[in-house]
Amino acid sequence: MYVQKAIYKGGSGEITEKKSRFIAHVAAASTVEEAQQFIEKIRKQYWDARHNCSAFFVGDENPVTRSSDDGEPGGTAGKPILEVILGSGISNIVIVVTRYFGGTLLGTGGLVRAYSEAAREGIRHCQVMDKIRGIRVRLTGEYTDLGKLQYLLAQNKVHVLDTEYTDKVAVTALFPLEDSEKLQEIITESTSGRVGIEKIEELYYGIVDGKVISV
Repeated sequence: MYVQKAIYKGGSGEITEKKSRFIAHVAAASTVEEAQQFIEKIRKQYWDARHNCSAFFVGDENPVTRSSDDGEPGGTAGKPILEVILGSGISNIVIVVTRYFGGTLLGTGGLVRAYSEAAREGIRHCQVMDKIRGIRVRLTGEYTDLGKLQYLLAQNKVHVLDTEYTDKVAVTALFPLEDSEKLQEIITESTSGRVGIEKIEELYYGIVDGKVISV
């Protein structure tokens, strides 16, 4: 099963290097516009800081990456932050690292290390979730098939969203996209085709502490 990582709850972290403060703020962003809005929000919040450097990685199908050194020497701030993002495996994320200058120059290597560590510290203070591409399906069958269907779903670790009881039983569940055909075959064969399978939509969903959330 292909699993991505995403920010469930953003956070912030701070490090100090030779009296310079590096404050990282991390948030989820699914579009360039959302990322830019967050960057501008932090800029306004820390208007008196020397630098507000940033990077983001947004988009599921055609990802966009950008970074800004915001006055620091080229390649010493935005690029290191972006490399931390790419190394984390987290998508749809924006990080802004604010620097309050402490009076001592850090040099190129020192800046790269400081911005990288600040970005990692920010991520450490976030709640990260698994993000899965899947299909929401509706499984309809007779009451006599419910026990077997529930067993099959549990055995294959399928997340059930809802169960409706009318003249028949209808179960709404999430199939990981890459496992969907296999799961449909298992259900069809095990119930001799008595359970109807309707694909409702493709979507991304997240798993946080074992619970399903929409993303």
